[in-house]
Amino acid sequence: MAKVKCTHCNLIFDESAMIIEEVNGDICYFCCHGCQGVYHLLRNEGLDTFYAKLGGATLTPPTNVPRDDLERFDLDGFRKKYVKIHHDGSNEINLIIEGIHCSACVWLNEKVLHKTDGIIEATINYTNNKAKIIWDNETIGLSQIIQTIRSIGYDAFPYDPALQEERATKTRRDYYARILVAVFGMMNIMWIAVAQYAGYFTGIEQRFKDILNVAEFVLATPVLFYSGSVFFRGAYYGYKNRIVNMDTLVATGATLAYIYSIYAMISKHGEVYFDSVVMIITFVLVGKYLEVLSKKHAVDTLDLLTSTIPTEVMVVHNGIKSLVAVENIAIGDIIEVRAGEKIVIDGIITDGAGSFDESSLTGESIPLYKQEGDAILSGSICLDSVIRYRATKDASNSLLHSIVTLLEESVTKKPKIEQLANSISGYFSVVILTIAIATFIGWYLYDNNFEKALIISISVIVIACPCALGLATPMSTLVGISVAAKRGILFKEATFLENMAKSTMVAIDKTGTITEGKPSVVNAITHQEFDYNLLYSLVISSNHPISQGIKIFLEEQNNNLHELKLKEMQTLQAKGIMAKYDTHSIAGGNDAFMKELGIKTTLSSKHSLFFFAIDGVLVASFELSDKLRIGAKEALLTLKSLGLKVVMLTGDHALSANAIAKEAGIDNVYHSLLPQDKAKLIDDFHAKGERVIMVGDGINDSIALAKADIAIAMGSGADIAINVSDVVLLDEKPQKIAEAYRISKRTYQAIKENLSFSIVYNIIAVPLAVMGFVYPLVSALSMSLSSLIVVGNSIRIKRIKFNKGNKNE
Repeated sequence: MAKVKCTHCNLIFDESAMIIEEVNGDICYFCCHGCQGVYHLLRNEGLDTFYAKLGGATLTPPTNVPRDDLERFDLDGFRKKYVKIHHDGSNEINLIIEGIHCSACVWLNEKVLHKTDGIIEATINYTNNKAKIIWDNETIGLSQIIQTIRSIGYDAFPYDPALQEERATKTRRDYYARILVAVFGMMNIMWIAVAQYAGYFTGIEQRFKDILNVAEFVLATPVLFYSGSVFFRGAYYGYKNRIVNMDTLVATGATLAYIYSIYAMISKHGEVYFDSVVMIITFVLVGKYLEVLSKKHAVDTLDLLTSTIPTEVMVVHNGIKSLVAVENIAIGDIIEVRAGEKIVIDGIITDGAGSFDESSLTGESIPLYKQEGDAILSGSICLDSVIRYRATKDASNSLLHSIVTLLEESVTKKPKIEQLANSISGYFSVVILTIAIATFIGWYLYDNNFEKALIISISVIVIACPCALGLATPMSTLVGISVAAKRGILFKEATFLENMAKSTMVAIDKTGTITEGKPSVVNAITHQEFDYNLLYSLVISSNHPISQGIKIFLEEQNNNLHELKLKEMQTLQAKGIMAKYDTHSIAGGNDAFMKELGIKTTLSSKHSLFFFAIDGVLVASFELSDKLRIGAKEALLTLKSLGLKVVMLTGDHALSANAIAKEAGIDNVYHSLLPQDKAKLIDDFHAKGERVIMVGDGINDSIALAKADIAIAMGSGADIAINVSDVVLLDEKPQKIAEAYRISKRTYQAIKENLSFSIVYNIIAVPLAVMGFVYPLVSALSMSLSSLIVVGNSIRIKRIKFNKGNKNE
C-alpha cells in the first residue's frame, strides 16, 4: 500500500488509513479529523500561508493531553494563582505552549489568537515557548482560549518557574551527553592525529595512512552529527528565518572540513582534517555548555525568591487550624507561622513576638524583633517563635509577589546598547561568510591550491564570534540585576541600569528620604482653647509624616481622644488638609497654606511647622523635628565622590530645609516647593544638559519622579511614588542610593568592556585567519574562549565592594 503525507501535519501513513477529500480540485489526505478540521480552519481564516512557512517540517501533536480539564482554567483558585487583572479590567496570563518547534508554529498560534474575539494581545517567545496573553474576560473565557490553542494541535499550561528549572536541567543533561561523545572522539582522534603528523614528517606508507584516515572518519562522524546536531538545528532554523547566526558559521565550517576530508580519504589526494572537525565541534560545544552553566548561575539569585515560596499556609478560623492555598488567602485571615517558616502574605502581628530575618529582601543580616501591632513582610523568615498575624494583602499584592514580578519583567527589557549590539551581530555573520568566500577565491587564485584555500576560509568562518558580541550586554545586565536584587535594590527594567550609569545629578527629597520621615513635636503652642478631637480627627486622615507626628503627640498627651465625623475632607499636596465639622471649618498645614486662607502666623523656626485653625482663627502651632537617617551624610558624600551633583528638593520652609541640608552636607537646596515646582526644576536641569536621578517617597514626589531620567522610590513610600519609579529600594538606608549607582556604573562598565573586547578580538582574529596564520582547531578554541571571557568578565560584577567611596571600584 502506498505511503502518503497528511496535508496538514506532514506525517506519513498508509493511504488506506487516510481521510481523502477534494478541496478546490486538489486531493487532500488527512490522518485524522483533527488535522482535517485545523486545515479548514486555517483556510477559512485566511491563514493557509502557514503551510508555506512550515515547508517540509512535520507537526507532532502533544502527548497525553487531557481533554476533560478545561473547566479548571476558569476556577477562582486557578485565576487567583495565575491570572493578573489590570486596572482596565483586562486579564493577563503567562502560558507555556507545548508542541512549538519552529517559528512557523509561533506564527500560527499568534495569528489564530489575534483573530479570536476578546483577545487583546498575544505574544510568544520562541526561545522558551512562553506566551503572554491579555484578554477581555467578558467576551471570552480562559478555558476557551486554551481550547482554541488545542484545536490547532498544540497544548498550553500556566507558566511555573519549577517547570522552567526542570527544562534547564534537561538541557544541561543533553549537553553533557553530547560533550561526552565529543570528548571521547577527540581523545581518540588525537592519538591517531599524532601518528598522522609523525608520518607526514618522517614518511608513512599509503596503506597505513588509509587505515588511519578511515579510523578518524569513524570517530569524527558521530561527533559531527550527534554532538554537533545542536549547531545544525540552529543553522536550519536560521536558514528558515533567513538569519545567519553563530550556528551557521560553526555548522558550515565543520561540514566543509568533513566533506573535503571524505574526498581526500577516497581520492587519496591531499590531507584529511577530521581532527579539525572534531576539535571545532568539541571546543565550541564545551564553550556553549559553560555559557549555559554561567547563565544559570547568574540567574540563580533571581530564582532564589521563587524557589522556596510555600504554596500553603496555616490559617486559624474559630480556633480551628487548616492548610489553605496561598492564592485563596483573603485580607483579614489569621495566619499562624512557626519558627523557620517563610512569610508569604503581608500582615500585622496579632499574637506573639519573635525575630525575623529580612535579609532576602533588604540584604540586612541582623534579625529584627517584632511584636503585636508590628507589620511583617512577605519574604521574611520567622526565626524563633510561633506567631499569628492578620493578612493585610492578598498573595498577588504582597511584597514578595511584587518583587518576583518586577524581577521577571526586568530581565526581558533590553537596554539600548543591547539593541544596538543585537542589530550589529545580525549582520556580522553575513559579513563573515562573505569574507570567507572572498578569502577562498583570493587564496585559490593566488596559490592555485584548493585544499589550502578551503582550510583558510574555514578558519575565517570558525574564528569569528558573533556570540561574544551577542552575550556582551545581556550577560552583564543579568548579573547586575541579580546583584542589586540581592541587596534589596529592584531595577524594574534592565535598561534603567544603563540610564542610571549615564546620570550626572541626584535630586533628592528631604522628608522620608534623607530624614527618617518620622518628625516628632518638640514645641507646641496653644493660642486658644479648642477641642483636641477636632485636630486628632483631621490628622489621622493623612499619611503625611507631619500629620502622623502630630497624631502621635496628641495620643501621648491625651488618653480620651476619639475620632469625629468630618465632612468635605480635602488634602492639598505640599500645603495641608481642611474639612468641616458641623458648622465649623477646620484647617491644618504649613505657613503658606495659612497665608492662602488669610490667617496670620508669626512663628519662625529651623524645624518643620504645622498650624491649626478653626473658622479662620489660629488656635495652635507646632514645631516638629526630623532626624537625619543614619548614614545619609556618608551616602551623599559617596555620590559626590562618584562625580554626581547632589541637590535637595523639598516642600519645607527655608530654615528647616537649610538646617537639614547643612547637616547632610548638601550645598544646593530648593525649598518651599509644590509638586509642580519640583517637576519644573527637573525640566530646568534637563535644559542644562543634566541627566537626573530623582529620589523620593511621597505622593508629592510622583510628578518629579515621572519627569526624571531615573526615578528611585523608597520601599515604604506611597504606592503612586513606587508605581512611577524605575528603581525601588526595599531597604530605606540612604547607602542603597549610592549602591544602586555603583551597581549600574559597574554593570555599564562591564558592558563596554565586553563590547570592546568582542570588537577588538574580531578585528585582530579575522585578518590573521584571512592571511592564513590560524589553523581551524585554533580558530575553534579562540572562538570558545572569546565567549567565555565575556561571560567571565560579566560574572566579575559580583565582586563589587560597597564599603568604600572609591570612584574606580
